[in-house]
Amino acid sequence: MNKVLTHPNDALNYLPRRPLVEYPKGHVLYSGTSDALYLVAAGRVKVATVAMDGCETIVRLVPAEGLFGEGCLIDHNGSERAIALDRVQLMSWKRAEIEQQVEKEPRLGLALMEELIVNCIDMEERMQAMAGCKTPERVMLSLIQLARQLGQLQPDGAMRMASLTHHTIAEHVGTSREIVSSQMSRLRRMGLIVYSRRNIDVYCEAMEESLRTRGLMFWKAPAPLAAGATQR
Repeated sequence: MNKVLTHPNDALNYLPRRPLVEYPKGHVLYSGTSDALYLVAAGRVKVATVAMDGCETIVRLVPAEGLFGEGCLIDHNGSERAIALDRVQLMSWKRAEIEQQVEKEPRLGLALMEELIVNCIDMEERMQAMAGCKTPERVMLSLIQLARQLGQLQPDGAMRMASLTHHTIAEHVGTSREIVSSQMSRLRRMGLIVYSRRNIDVYCEAMEESLRTRGLMFWKAPAPLAAGATQR
């Protein structure tokens, strides 16, 4: 697993390597409270909250080299569900292992705090969009965020991510699949996205400019990755 180090508090610098375990697409990795901290070595994982009626709202989609299951580090009876969006390979650590490693290497604790803060900021911005934006703008904002988190920069400036179902995007936006399908068609006609069964290309800069003309803010995003680069 090759990674490009971008800052000294990268948690992967301080976590001991563990055997990889593979799970098929659609496998429920945990439901309720996670008993371990997980690293996605390959594939993508959907982490969602589950309401009393069984409806899911996506907390985040975790790309390769992303961490999830942080709830294992606190005494928390959660309502999360983690599902493999693709065939995935995972590495995991129990709470006791993490605590022992933090004692040996305090920078791991700082790195995990940084991961949690970034995730909280992303969620806060999504909540603000849900509360203050109309559905078309929310779809655009979600596509920008997903493309920046999951995609790779293409020569034409698009951010290309592996295809997501309209249902999954709808869970991320907080709306219906039918509305997402309609908005995706509209954005394709506008030349802001191109999608197929394999990929979704999002022209983030053009989409951001479209949002600016409407007087809207958009998610602050990390620098785009060139094709073939890793996220860390």
